[in-house]
Amino acid sequence: MITFDVPKHEDVSENNQAIFDNLKKSVGFVPNLFATMANSENGLKNYLDFSNAKSSLKAKEKEVVNLAVSQVNNCEYCLSAHTAVAKMNNFTEEEIIEFRQGKSSKDLKLDALARFARNITENRGRTSPEVLENFFNNGWSKENLVDAIMIAGDKTVTNYLNNTTRVPVDFPIAQPLETELV
Repeated sequence: MITFDVPKHEDVSENNQAIFDNLKKSVGFVPNLFATMANSENGLKNYLDFSNAKSSLKAKEKEVVNLAVSQVNNCEYCLSAHTAVAKMNNFTEEEIIEFRQGKSSKDLKLDALARFARNITENRGRTSPEVLENFFNNGWSKENLVDAIMIAGDKTVTNYLNNTTRVPVDFPIAQPLETELV
């Protein structure tokens, strides 16, 4: 069985060491999944540039997409990381669980976003007409559609990387949903 060790500062290139240093300053540590990206000379920088790009979606809205996509892709690492980030964005545990399920009972606009994120992930971008109509009927624009798909793509990259490498989760573990997605 192939195992993936999490690279340490001294194991990566000078360019990646500088990124590690910046992550330690801004986040307080280098998340294991980001460190794993540093196995590539360009992977970590390219990912962070993409992930930190400007978007029409606000931070809280991005977390809705991150949680829905990570649940569909069954990524324990990203579910744990984004549960922590969602809590920092003042979402309740109940809201976080609903976003993971691809819905929201408290906010119709976020419900449409969560349903859209779940649907595009489950259907590999072949969005159902009903979900798309609901998305637009609840105040989202074509710009928001493009940006939500970009965020789903970003999250799919990290989901796939973690699901392949199985690096240790260095966030509080998100609990499994009590019922499977239906």
